Amino acid sequence: MTIDALISLTDGTLQNNPTIQAIEGATVFPSKVEHGDLFFSSDPEDIHTALENGAYAIIYDDETLKISDQETIWIKVDSIKDAAFKLLRYVILEKEAEFFLLSAHENSFLKMTLLQKGNITFIADEWRKAFEQILNSSQKLFVGSDEVLMKQIKPNVKHLEKDVEGYPVMDTLFKTTFKVGGYVYQDKELIPFHLDSLLRVVAFCEHHDLPYSIDRIKYTKHFIPVFIDGELNTAHASKSDKVVIFTDNLRDIDQAREYLKHNGSWVKSIVLTPPKTKVENITRPFWFETEEEVRETLKNVHFNYAFIYTLDKSILKQIKEDYSLF
Repeated sequence: MTIDALISLTDGTLQNNPTIQAIEGATVFPSKVEHGDLFFSSDPEDIHTALENGAYAIIYDDETLKISDQETIWIKVDSIKDAAFKLLRYVILEKEAEFFLLSAHENSFLKMTLLQKGNITFIADEWRKAFEQILNSSQKLFVGSDEVLMKQIKPNVKHLEKDVEGYPVMDTLFKTTFKVGGYVYQDKELIPFHLDSLLRVVAFCEHHDLPYSIDRIKYTKHFIPVFIDGELNTAHASKSDKVVIFTDNLRDIDQAREYLKHNGSWVKSIVLTPPKTKVENITRPFWFETEEEVRETLKNVHFNYAFIYTLDKSILKQIKEDYSLF
């Protein structure tokens, strides 16, 4: 790419007048700089490393930064990140790539069910890693779940659509039997209100000829139930009326409680959250600041279902990972 084109794309201002006319590549990591590359940074140490590695041009946004090599192109921009993505959007047009914004559940199900990932790139949530992934990838299919980042990469980013036949046959809060494409999948570790997310993933895989297997379905990291006894040991579902549900999102808590309202009126549920967390339809959850406070609540408060927001199952010190809960 010519320097004139680079300045135009990034809305930058040339700060010196070297003889270099073009760059070969671009990176945001100094260790990845190769001879002839453009480097994005305002960090003097990183810039020094990049110059030693053969950088031809530096894009920076710190007005106090001193130009240390007059033979290198120096371009000042308002924001390194914005400039990097302006360049990236140009590259995307050249690639004719497709980008999809997935929900956290869709992203988990896609990773879980794909039999091979060679034809698709899962974009990292950190913008520098995402920049490198897209810039250096020959793929034309990209997915990510960070909405702000994905819309900066592609303002009109696409969403998944549920263009596949599927419906539940029978379910409990923790097991679902459902039918997709003429096949019945029995008693899968699938939360019933997660089925729509799975169906959108199935439709996406079929549309893009991505090999997948629904048999690989299990609980995602976003909603993990663990049956316990009074001492917080794991227990078989048939021998316990207490289950702790670890979740990283409030919407699942609200949907699960709504499900129980209609399908399990006998259930006594409690919700544990960090202080001042607002949970839909709950005026006063059990607030905690430490893991020990959570364990004390689980031991001393009557419940059937306990929803714990932001923690994971490692707080149950005696959990046995190889124990089948169902």
